[in-house]
Amino acid sequence: MEKSLKQISKFLSYILRHHPEAIGLTLDVNGWADIDELLAKAGQHGEIIDKHLLYEVVSQNDKKRFTISDDGMKIRAEQGHSTKQVDIEYIEKQNRLAFYIMAPPVDFWILFCNKV
Repeated sequence: MEKSLKQISKFLSYILRHHPEAIGLTLDVNGWADIDELLAKAGQHGEIIDKHLLYEVVSQNDKKRFTISDDGMKIRAEQGHSTKQVDIEYIEKQNRLAFYIMAPPVDFWILFCNKV
């Protein structure tokens, strides 16, 4: 019997957010897992998922729970990590830093608005 996309999504959330060790998977500090390793280890534990199905789960997930890296080699859950393998503070600091880099200083906006 084929599993639904929702069932596979729940399995991926369980592994990538909470218990990667349940299938012997290691995440890096940013929560990324090697896709080939994830699929192989999932298969060893009775969860048969191929890359096509994985990409379908990621693309069809309405809450955008997962991200695949630009090179297509890694996957991670986007939020809600409880595993100690992921340094949540590091991810949050990265997001704040991106905001500060991308957001111009208030003084710039005042000067810009006065010149327009």
